Amino acid sequence: MHRFLATALASIVASSALAQPGPTLAPPQPLWVEGALKLVPEGFVAGYVIRAEETTGILPIFPANADDPKTPGSAFDRGQVLVVQLRRSGQAVEVVSASVRPREPSDINAPPDTATADLMKWFEDTNRALADKAAALPAGTVPCDLGAYSIDRDPKGLNVRAEPSVKAPVLGTLPPPFKVRRSDADGPTDGWRTEFTIVGFKDGWFLIEGAKPPGKEYEREGRPLKYPKVYAGRGWVAANKVGANFANGATRQGGLFQAPHVDARWIRIIDHHGNELGGDNSPDSILACSGLWALVEKSGGRGWWRHLCSNQVTNCS
Repeated sequence: MHRFLATALASIVASSALAQPGPTLAPPQPLWVEGALKLVPEGFVAGYVIRAEETTGILPIFPANADDPKTPGSAFDRGQVLVVQLRRSGQAVEVVSASVRPREPSDINAPPDTATADLMKWFEDTNRALADKAAALPAGTVPCDLGAYSIDRDPKGLNVRAEPSVKAPVLGTLPPPFKVRRSDADGPTDGWRTEFTIVGFKDGWFLIEGAKPPGKEYEREGRPLKYPKVYAGRGWVAANKVGANFANGATRQGGLFQAPHVDARWIRIIDHHGNELGGDNSPDSILACSGLWALVEKSGGRGWWRHLCSNQVTNCS
């Protein structure tokens, strides 16, 4: 009997293991890449091969400090590529030399499995539209478009300032989490957060607009409530007071990118529950943004994720 149970349990465990999806991995690279990495200029980090032909390989490179919140990378800069000259030697392919040139529009890879060509075009068009709006933002502001919410629990609310500085005048406030004090009320146990859109970033501050009363977006029909007042205009809030959820950015799931580009170096991140990053996760902190990308920290890792949202009811997939 014990032998039967042991066999049955082993079978169940094996079946469960087979049903679990495998870990997300970085894309496989040609063997010659190892030699090409030695030719990457100082101060740069290589991404993943864009194109590999008989005698030439194209390897994108990004500033090594692109994931530093003091010098965040740009989603609007195509960047540079390492053009690698190759030579076949028997069955092996050797790196002969390499040179750096600006990245051209044709230097693109096939869309990842999580994206269609149409979706990739939508991201490109949106990024281009955001770049066109940069001139209308305050000087030095990086244009962004991300859903987010306040995580400030100060009873007085989160200050929205006229400039990205603690010394700037306060234009208004965003209320702290709002709890519906009713036994049959819906909502998060710690209260509804005030949602808004991030439209820019500068020096550790986010430029926001369109804040909504906390919880009003999720009000059930026939149950109006008296919500706290919010400052809905444009203004600046400190980055460490802002939270959001990961949304589906049509990129490789499960980790973070070294720069705000889909072919930048990628690292797998596991949260404290043992899960890869995805629509059911939130960043531990949001450090910067560029276009549709956000520089975040999660579970001890730091890097870029494309697309954040403020949904407080379901995931953002």
